[in-house]
Amino acid sequence: MNLKEYSLLIFFLGIQAYGQSPVINKNSSVFVIPEFLFGKTMEANTGFPNTKVQKSLFVSIGSYNSIVDQQWAIGLSRPKTGISLGITDFGNTEKVGFAYTIMPFVEVGLFRKKSNRWNLNVGMGASYIDTKYNPDLNPLNLAVTTDINWAFRSFFYYDVLQRKSMNWRLGVGYAHFSNGHTRLPNQGLNSFLVSLSSSIGTENPGLENDKVDRKQNRIKSSETYISLRGGVGQNVLSRVFNDKKEVYSAAFSAGKIINKTFKFGGGFYYRFYEHYYDHINENGQLISEQVPEYREHPYRNATNFGVFGSAELFIGHVGIEFDLGINMYKPFYKIDWQLSQGYFFEGRYANLGELTSYYKIKRTVSSRLGIKYYLFNTYTSRKNNFFLGAHINANLGQADFSELSLGYVYRFNSKERKARRL
Repeated sequence: MNLKEYSLLIFFLGIQAYGQSPVINKNSSVFVIPEFLFGKTMEANTGFPNTKVQKSLFVSIGSYNSIVDQQWAIGLSRPKTGISLGITDFGNTEKVGFAYTIMPFVEVGLFRKKSNRWNLNVGMGASYIDTKYNPDLNPLNLAVTTDINWAFRSFFYYDVLQRKSMNWRLGVGYAHFSNGHTRLPNQGLNSFLVSLSSSIGTENPGLENDKVDRKQNRIKSSETYISLRGGVGQNVLSRVFNDKKEVYSAAFSAGKIINKTFKFGGGFYYRFYEHYYDHINENGQLISEQVPEYREHPYRNATNFGVFGSAELFIGHVGIEFDLGINMYKPFYKIDWQLSQGYFFEGRYANLGELTSYYKIKRTVSSRLGIKYYLFNTYTSRKNNFFLGAHINANLGQADFSELSLGYVYRFNSKERKARRL
């Protein structure tokens, strides 16, 4: 057993001891979940280093949300929220290495009318990966190029043995690690995993009264909102033009907030890419050959705008958001694609990325996933609220740039009524 494996064992035993201690008693809603995961790290690229079984240890610490005046807690059957800490061995310690992860999460119940054993857990955070691409020492690992990376997990869990102080669970899910296109190569690490875990602590303190609370305390409401945001992100253009430059963005949206929990809307966005602008002004590769007219209006041809639909889940001060959009105008993406998907050899491109139908789809479809933190609790329905956001923006599913944003939300008068008792 090497030093890292020894440390994992000590860590796990310490958490187990804590979980059995009187700190977590029958009056507490706090829980601790030690979890072992096993699976397979998928090949990130052709010739990717061989990997054995992927092994992970995660420890999640959190609480149940059973305050009945929080509509999101009632609507989601009192979900669990907390933070997960984990260590992952990708199955090749020399070429792929270890990931050390910190990740906030939310876990909600599924199929509650039929069973209280099924749950969905989604987490998004950051990882330090200790082994990465190196053109001389590790040229076949094109998965990640930076120490700090985004981390994402989505898991289904089933409680196979339920007790008041401990539930044993089986899980199956997906994990992803990448740097959000802030440096290339960035093929990302993707894994499919199974897990065994034990939830140590009390059972959901309000679960037995859930049906009563859902009937008597849920408030049905509908609020109209408008929102503005501005952001600054970073990305790179290609493995040749691999220095980070800024992406500036702005967006306007409007829509509905339902039951103070679910936010649905749509709007339009605008972006300006420094990499595009500089490449045009410098008459970079392919500009003079394919689009010399871009130099007449470099600013305009370095911009992007489009429309999008948005869905967001409110959890107190936190919002988890997913946007799906259509790029109405992004002329430089043709050059971007050819450079980023091309092969560079001995000082020049041996071949360029082909303009296939897949390129056309990625040129058209945009997406955005991230977390917001609101100044005021979203349950309070303040007319004026502000938020900070951290998001990954993508062309279809491939990262385009990582972004920090600041935004404002205005809510109009709420239409609210208490749900009928059944």
